[in-house]
Amino acid sequence: MAQEELNFKKIVPVAIIIVAIILVIVFWSKMTITIDAGEGGVLFRRFGGGVDTSRTYGEGFHFLAPWNKMFVFETRQQEISEDLNVLSSNGLEIKVDVSCWYQPTYSQLGLLQRDIGPDFLRRIIIPALRASARSVIGRYTPEQIYSTKRDVIQDEIYVETKNLLDKKYVQTNQILIRSIILPPTIKKAIESKLKQEQESLEYEFKLQIASKEAERQKIEADGKSTANKILSASLTDKILRDKGIEATLRLAESSNSKIVIIGSGKDGMPLILGDNK
Repeated sequence: MAQEELNFKKIVPVAIIIVAIILVIVFWSKMTITIDAGEGGVLFRRFGGGVDTSRTYGEGFHFLAPWNKMFVFETRQQEISEDLNVLSSNGLEIKVDVSCWYQPTYSQLGLLQRDIGPDFLRRIIIPALRASARSVIGRYTPEQIYSTKRDVIQDEIYVETKNLLDKKYVQTNQILIRSIILPPTIKKAIESKLKQEQESLEYEFKLQIASKEAERQKIEADGKSTANKILSASLTDKILRDKGIEATLRLAESSNSKIVIIGSGKDGMPLILGDNK
């Protein structure tokens, strides 16, 4: 009897160890989790208050109780695009392809899991993007949407979407309008108007160039006229006669000249003709 009791005492610890090993093997997958790069974890405590909103579990290996559960979110920037039929300010239907860059707010993943859940893309992001795009585009005409106001519209959609999603623990990084499709007749009319405006601007530019060239020529002509007037006023008969005498003397000193003819009158100027050959 004593021997049997002794054997039983020896077997019990071994059995406990074996059972423990079996339990670890069975529950190992529920007791450990690896959070990959670009992800964050939220712990759900089944017997300890539900979702832990105070902490976001980072990348790497983590132990947890087998009755608890870890929800993993991708925290990298992600993209969603929507093809929308929207109405302009004058009631014309326009097709717009809008893209949103977003990511969950890392420090608020617990609140996101508790209040919205992992399907937050369908529940809040897509509705917010659609509502903002329709609201903003409805303020503009097709011509503004197609040409001059595209960047402004894009920025306004971003602001409205961001205001909606900031309250829902999601960060909005960028809104892009990838394409705008108008009815063919409206598009043709807008393009024709834009072409006429460009031609008008080009014509105005040419007129400005021609006007500046005419002004330059007038200034140049006025300058020459003023210079001629100043020169004419300074050329008296005595100066002209002295200049003629100087020229005659230089000609007389030339080895090629041989005949000097003196003009008639008191102011007649000498004239030299012929050469030595």
